[in-house]
Amino acid sequence: MKRSHEEHAARFDEKAADYDDDATPEYRACVSLVVDHADPDPDDVVVDLGCGTGAVGLRLATDADRVVGRDISEGMMEQARRKAAERGLDNVTVEEGTFREPNYDGPADVVVSNFAMHHLADEEKRAALEVIAGMEPRRFVLGDVMFFGEPDPEAPFYSPAVDDPATVGVLADALTAAGFSLTAVEMVHEQVGVLVAERAP
Repeated sequence: MKRSHEEHAARFDEKAADYDDDATPEYRACVSLVVDHADPDPDDVVVDLGCGTGAVGLRLATDADRVVGRDISEGMMEQARRKAAERGLDNVTVEEGTFREPNYDGPADVVVSNFAMHHLADEEKRAALEVIAGMEPRRFVLGDVMFFGEPDPEAPFYSPAVDDPATVGVLADALTAAGFSLTAVEMVHEQVGVLVAERAP
């Protein structure tokens, strides 16, 4: 990770109030794809890692039994809690947690993450996926900055100073090593996509 958790948290605290308004079309497309692929059952618990302002988790809350959101930015979590309250969603809890220390030991039927894991270095991503596998979800859906080919250095979709995206191949190998089977790959942009992985019951 190119910046500490505290530095990333502070950066997103500053962006929190305007984060939803500033979202790119690619981000919004990933949100929709992650929600569609997550497809929770009515009695499912969904864990949303790097939940941000709740773009994914709050949409899933209408279909799932419960949504557990985790993030490192208090500003982003405040936005998620506010939106949940405004929508009357009493089955959503949002607390501090990281990919490798999610601060949650309850059930997890579906785990999702959107536009968060690219902040981790590749080895940290592998460790995070092992933690997610340890939650024993039947499905993990990842929307993120990822490379489908050689990224154009003149037109990066990410901030090279703070972000560390992986190739789709690296992510696929890490998911397989963690015990998942990759069941769908959606390219939104040459540098943005959604991966769907499942585990045998």
